[in-house]
Amino acid sequence: MRNSFGSGRPLPSFSTFSSMAVIIGIVVGIGIFRLPPIVAANSAGELQFILFWVAGGFISLMGALCYAELSSAMPDAGGEYHFLRRAFGPATGFFLSWGRMTVIQTGSIALVAFIMGDYASVILDLGTYSSSIYAAATVIVLTGLNVLGTIHSRRTQNILASIIVLTLVTISVAGFMISPGEGAGLAAAGNGGEVFSGGAPGLAMIFVLLTYGGWSEAAYLTGELHNVRRSIVRSLVFGIVIITSLYVLVNLIYLYVLGLETLRESDTVGYLLTERIFGPGASVFVAILVIIAALSTANATIITGARTNYALGRDFRLLRFMGKWDQGSNAPVNALVFQGVIALMLVGTGAWSQQAISTMVDYTAPVFWVFILLTTFSLFVFRYRNFNEAGTYRVPLYPLPPVLFLIACIYMLYSSLAYTGTGAMVGAGILLAGVPVYFFARKYQR
Repeated sequence: MRNSFGSGRPLPSFSTFSSMAVIIGIVVGIGIFRLPPIVAANSAGELQFILFWVAGGFISLMGALCYAELSSAMPDAGGEYHFLRRAFGPATGFFLSWGRMTVIQTGSIALVAFIMGDYASVILDLGTYSSSIYAAATVIVLTGLNVLGTIHSRRTQNILASIIVLTLVTISVAGFMISPGEGAGLAAAGNGGEVFSGGAPGLAMIFVLLTYGGWSEAAYLTGELHNVRRSIVRSLVFGIVIITSLYVLVNLIYLYVLGLETLRESDTVGYLLTERIFGPGASVFVAILVIIAALSTANATIITGARTNYALGRDFRLLRFMGKWDQGSNAPVNALVFQGVIALMLVGTGAWSQQAISTMVDYTAPVFWVFILLTTFSLFVFRYRNFNEAGTYRVPLYPLPPVLFLIACIYMLYSSLAYTGTGAMVGAGILLAGVPVYFFARKYQR
């Protein structure tokens, strides 16, 4: 039984463009500057390297089609929480929201804030805890922006995402206008046989799909999306197509300017690329670009994360303080503030860790893939129940897209458990800590 404790309800405020800006802002972050060398190291040749990125876009598109059907049929600010609640019952929905509130979203916000702090410290170092200071300031400022109103956070997201896309396209075009370095250039035409032999495709795809992660957050905007049944499909499909095109273009320019061998051996591929194109001193330019990308990702994650908290508070009386929607700012103010407090606590924890970024990745990855897998599986449940209304979007070639994406989810869950450390156990432990909270919430509900 659903109860509504809020003083208001979400109003349509996101267009197809602004929802695409959220998707692009979450996905196109620092990953494209840090993970291609790892993918290259596990590639047999240039053509295989590029095809990994094309495959990542294809797999993401399969998942996006599934989410488009779910979102079209059941638009709600709770997104995945709403789908799981209706498919498997309130307990599953509760644990998704608990996981997002304590692990997935808040951990992701802290992770991106730390990365932003690392690059901001290159420009102006604030001392021993410089990255942590910048990270905390990022959480506070962006949360405050969202509290002021959805219109402000939405416009900021539109601007940041547009800057990222235009900058990456500009860098790529400029790169193709220079002569390739020694041992560089595109020689993929001669190594077609390496597509099917050599390399480590499984390991490469872990990092490719990690770079593509985040498009599923579009589901949390459906409660505020104009003409939701049409716009959500366009947002997800066009967003994935734009992201895939950007990733392929940027990785082609890595190969053209640097070459596969240099790419494999570089931990600072962004610096190398811009220095080759624009000359010495371009490191500040890269730092600014990564800062913008990190701010875009953090802002978009704050927008979508608070929507889950709002839905949880709307449906569970124990947490009703988060279920209030401020009509004036058209934002879940209490949910935003509570999310910001948890993210700041994680920033404080990371400040004492020697490997804050890797700890945050370990903390979030396994829990994230568990719920992506469950959400995709819920599509089969709703199809079995013949739930979809007339006029809602339906996945083409069903059941092939969800089956393909489920296989990818299972592999990513296995990989995240196999390659993460103690941070994964901490994340799982905090998720399990939600068990007594759930039973108390159910008792309090009655």
